[in-house]
Amino acid sequence: MSLTEQSVLDSLRQYADPNTGKDYVSARWVKNVRVSGADVSFDIELGYPAKSQIDTIRQGVIAAVKGLPGVGNVSANVFTRIVAHAVQQGVKLLPGVKNIVAVASGKGGVGKSTTSVNLALALAAEGATVGILDADIYGPSQPQMLGIGGQQPESADGKSMEPLQAHGLQVMSIGFLVDVETPMVWRGPMATQALNQLLKETNWKDLDYLIIDMPPGTGDIQLTLSQSVPVTGAVIVTTPQDIALLDARKGLKMFEKVGVPIIGIVENMSIHICSKCGHEEHIFGSGGGEAMCRDYGVPFLGALPLDIQIRKQVDGGVPSVVADPQGRVAELYKGIARQVAIAIAERQKDMSHKFPSIVVQNT
Repeated sequence: MSLTEQSVLDSLRQYADPNTGKDYVSARWVKNVRVSGADVSFDIELGYPAKSQIDTIRQGVIAAVKGLPGVGNVSANVFTRIVAHAVQQGVKLLPGVKNIVAVASGKGGVGKSTTSVNLALALAAEGATVGILDADIYGPSQPQMLGIGGQQPESADGKSMEPLQAHGLQVMSIGFLVDVETPMVWRGPMATQALNQLLKETNWKDLDYLIIDMPPGTGDIQLTLSQSVPVTGAVIVTTPQDIALLDARKGLKMFEKVGVPIIGIVENMSIHICSKCGHEEHIFGSGGGEAMCRDYGVPFLGALPLDIQIRKQVDGGVPSVVADPQGRVAELYKGIARQVAIAIAERQKDMSHKFPSIVVQNT
C-alpha cells in the first residue's frame, strides 16, 4: 500500500486526544500533512493551552503514523493557537481580549474568588496569556490573593490604566484604587459604572482568556455585565449543600436568560481530608454539584477539596497553582482549567472581523 496523505489522516483518526477523547482529524486540528517518499510531517494545532502535555501528544501522534507500512521518518509539530469565540448576539469583542470567562456563584462563601484565581493561574501555567478582573466592587479580594495589595495601576495617557502583574497574570481590581479599609458605599448604577471602567479602560495586552471574578448574587452588576460584556461562557461555583445549590441554580438561570453559555459547574469544598489522620468526610454533603449538572444538562468540571493549605496559600498571596505546582490540588485546578479551555475551543468561532463595515452615505 502506497503512503498517501489520506493514509496518514486515517492513522491519525486512531489516536484520541488525552483531554478531549476525540481524534484530531475530526476536530480539524491536523494541518499541513506532507508526504515525501517514505517521510511524513504534519502539524497538530490545538485549540486549548496544553503546555504540560505537548510532548505526550507529539509522541502519541508520531507512534500512530509510525504504524503505517513503509513509513520512514515522522515529524509532528504540536502547538496551541487560541482564537476568539462567539459571544452574546449584538455584543462586540473587547480590544486585546479573545475570550472572557465569568466565574460566578449565587451566594458568597463558596470559594468563588479562590477558584477564579487558581483557574487563571492554571491556564497561564499551560501556556496561555491570561488576565483576571476582580468584579466584586464591594468586596475585592484578588489584590490580597495575588500578593499585590497596596499597589496602584499606572496611566500613560490619563485616560486608561495599565494592568498590574502578578505570577504571570494581568490583573485589575477596584482594590487597587481605594484604601483597603474604605467601604464602597455605592448604589448599583455607580458600582456598575466603576466595573465598566475597570473592564474597558484597562489596556489588556493580547489576552487569550480574561477571567472575571464575579460578585455573588444576581443583582445590577451581574445583569449589566452579562448583557453588555462579551462573555464567551460562564463557570458556576457551588458547594454540595442544598442551600448553596439553590442560589447556584439562580446564577445559572441568569446567564441562560441573557444568552451566555454555561461552560460547567465546579463543586468546591467537596470533601474534607483530615490533616492528622487522613480521614475523609463530606462535611457539606455529597453529589450536589453533579446532580445539578444532570438537572440542567451542563458539564461537571470537577470537585475540589476543603483543604487548609488552599486557604493559607491564597491568604499569603501565593495561590495553590503557583505555591505547589506539582501538588494534588494544583493538578485538580489544572484539570478543570483544561476542561474550560476545551469547552471554549469547541464553540463557534467569532467571525465578526470577517465582515466588512458597510456605510451608507448620501451622494
